Amino acid sequence: MSKRQSKGRTLNGLLLLDKSSGKSSNRALQKVKRIYNAAKAGHTGTLDPLATGLLVICFGRATKISEFLLSADKRYEVTFKLGVTTTSGDADGQILAQQDASPITEEQIKSAASTLTGQIEQVPPMVSALKHEGKRLYDLARQGVEVKREPRKVTIYLFELINKQQNIVSMQVHCSKGTYIRTLVEDLGKSLSCGAHVTKLRRTALGPFINPEMHTLQELEQLAEKGEVALDKLLLATDVALKKYPAISIDSTTMLDLQHGRTIQLPNFPKNGRARIYDENMKFYGIASVSETGKLAVKCLS
Repeated sequence: MSKRQSKGRTLNGLLLLDKSSGKSSNRALQKVKRIYNAAKAGHTGTLDPLATGLLVICFGRATKISEFLLSADKRYEVTFKLGVTTTSGDADGQILAQQDASPITEEQIKSAASTLTGQIEQVPPMVSALKHEGKRLYDLARQGVEVKREPRKVTIYLFELINKQQNIVSMQVHCSKGTYIRTLVEDLGKSLSCGAHVTKLRRTALGPFINPEMHTLQELEQLAEKGEVALDKLLLATDVALKKYPAISIDSTTMLDLQHGRTIQLPNFPKNGRARIYDENMKFYGIASVSETGKLAVKCLS
């Protein structure tokens, strides 16, 4: 039997998508994949339907770097309403309780935010993609079922006030992987004894991509009318996402050994770390790490 042919173009690279509100990350991904007519694509971290901003789309072999971006720090701008709690922690949920938040001052917000900075514990929300006994929590939540969730440690590097207009507050957040911004806002509301829920959320940075140039679906649709070349000019090289790791160039003989799975040693390889591997012409080959046995293990991404 002949091997089944994959549909679409073979593309490799990254697209920095500016996801719009009201669209799930998967729907946005599938739309981009259709516009590019790509055979293989994935994204590197779900954004809630309510949220906008940076969604990194990986094409082809670039999907192999998703683990590096999933574990990266993130930055957000969040707007929330004091005095109102909802079932989901954001504006998509039903109102649970309301109370007067007019006495809350900026100084009180800053003080409460400081207690939620550093390494903290969060209880994941029911409206999340985590699984309980094989079922997504958000599916259980839709059925009115609530299950116990164990707290998780996350790190909040920055939780800073941008603006406050009556009971509408905007703040910026720099956090580690696994942080739920809705939960962070809910915890802030509890600390202020008035409750709060997210009304707007925008991701502005992911790993090495800090306030980058992003592209909307509308922009992609317009470029698609000009042809594939115009679209492909927006793609970034895979190794752009891996700039935090040092670069090492190896000669053709060593590269051949590497490609044949032979154990090699590189004297300038970082101890207990990773590095980007390039050939003599600085063509990117992959990301490498040293195993416990001392063998150089490379994930080929080129």
